[in-house]
Amino acid sequence: MSTPRFPIIGLVGTGAMGRGIAQIAAQAGSTVRLFDNQPEAVARAQAALGEQWDKLVAKGRITAEAAATHKSRLQAAARLSDLADCALVVEAIVERLDVKQGLFAELEGIVRPDAVLATNTSSLSVTAIAAGLKQPQRLAGYHFFNPVPLMKVVEVIAGLKTDPAVCEQLAEYARQMGHTPVRAGDTPGFIVNHAGRGYGTEALRIAGEGVADFATIDRILKDQVGFRLGPFELFDLTALDVSHPVMESIYRQYYDEPRYRPSVITAQRLAGGVLGRKAGEGFYRYDGGAAQMPAEPPVPQVDELPPVWVSTRAARRAELLQLLKDLGARIETGQSPSPNALTLVAPLGFDVTTVAVVERLDPARTLGIDLLVEDAATRRRVLATNPATRRDMAQAAHALFARDGKAVSVIRDSGGFVTQRVVATIVNIAADICQQRVCTPRDLETAVTLGLGYPLGPLAMGDHWGPANVLEVLFNLQTVYGDPRYRPSPWLRRRGAIGLSLLHEEA
Repeated sequence: MSTPRFPIIGLVGTGAMGRGIAQIAAQAGSTVRLFDNQPEAVARAQAALGEQWDKLVAKGRITAEAAATHKSRLQAAARLSDLADCALVVEAIVERLDVKQGLFAELEGIVRPDAVLATNTSSLSVTAIAAGLKQPQRLAGYHFFNPVPLMKVVEVIAGLKTDPAVCEQLAEYARQMGHTPVRAGDTPGFIVNHAGRGYGTEALRIAGEGVADFATIDRILKDQVGFRLGPFELFDLTALDVSHPVMESIYRQYYDEPRYRPSVITAQRLAGGVLGRKAGEGFYRYDGGAAQMPAEPPVPQVDELPPVWVSTRAARRAELLQLLKDLGARIETGQSPSPNALTLVAPLGFDVTTVAVVERLDPARTLGIDLLVEDAATRRRVLATNPATRRDMAQAAHALFARDGKAVSVIRDSGGFVTQRVVATIVNIAADICQQRVCTPRDLETAVTLGLGYPLGPLAMGDHWGPANVLEVLFNLQTVYGDPRYRPSPWLRRRGAIGLSLLHEEA
């Protein structure tokens, strides 16, 4: 093992984050001095980490000798002054600006002049934390994610006065600890929490509009896009007492930017203590830690399916016609549908009602299908009714598209489908991050895939399903809603003409 960049480090705060950082630092060869305002918390942390290493020994992941070495590198610090010889001190304490400022002001008078100071803040300004220091240039953000040993990314954040050499040292040390460093500007939410706004906030808007229930939205985004957890499953996992304040903080720090607007749904649930899995109840109820998901509506039994006519303006029209043929549908090919035909439209961003009116189709027989994502790549098809759609036509469409066994969700009419709205919002916010030069496109993609576990980075997502399609969804959503939250980023507008494939260049 090579000599670690920081042979002796101090760790202030021994909660879950502090323990995780201490674990990977000790494994990288550093002596770790642990300090907490509650001395018994240090002893608990040492015991918990010891048990963690013993489990790794039992699983054959490390040797008993390695575990003993790791344990020996953890040292209890009875007072802050015990950190005087540390080359690096990382704080992982409460997210309060005044408390962090007070801690670093005290540390500055203790540690040696060339020591690096780092804050694990997830939402506070690094510049503000360092503002009262005599040497603000030696403080940087060092934002890890929970659980630290498994989440292999760390954001290295430079405040306005941070010395670039400090960030270089922290990035090098992150790699020695087995993590991937990404560089972020000192902006609200940095990279991961900023980029993650689109997934949850847009899903909350969709639910708030009555388009679909929580479980249906989760199923659509997992089965159509490939997210590991639906947004409401994710809210339950992280807990609303964590996620809702982050939503409010980023919204306010960006001076009420509409893209980041929080939801009354989570505010109300937070007030009522319906926090998620740890409370036993959130967007789902939990029994033994398992979410109690409502059953999906059964596929309707339809004796005879009507003929089907497809709008000439439908997205992926050729694919849709081939799919209907494969499903055994009777397809009409006239310029307009017959009086008995099920009429299908496939808009991008527009609502089914508007499309039916503009194309002079009978709304009672018209449904929409979401084809932003190619059908062959999904595990679920999504249909949308409009307020006038007849029940028999909705049931016929459901039965037809479920013929081959693929899951089908039928949602209520709105501007854009669930997948279209969420994907377009994710891509648009990511483009805006690049526009602001918060980070490079390369670091954005790395941070999101490692930190949020998305199936693709947001820019790759836009490339995969087409920048022009994403832009069309956003422009049409702006028309439907008249809301600036769907205003396309200038960066996306420019790249939309040529693709987002220049991911690894500077923004």
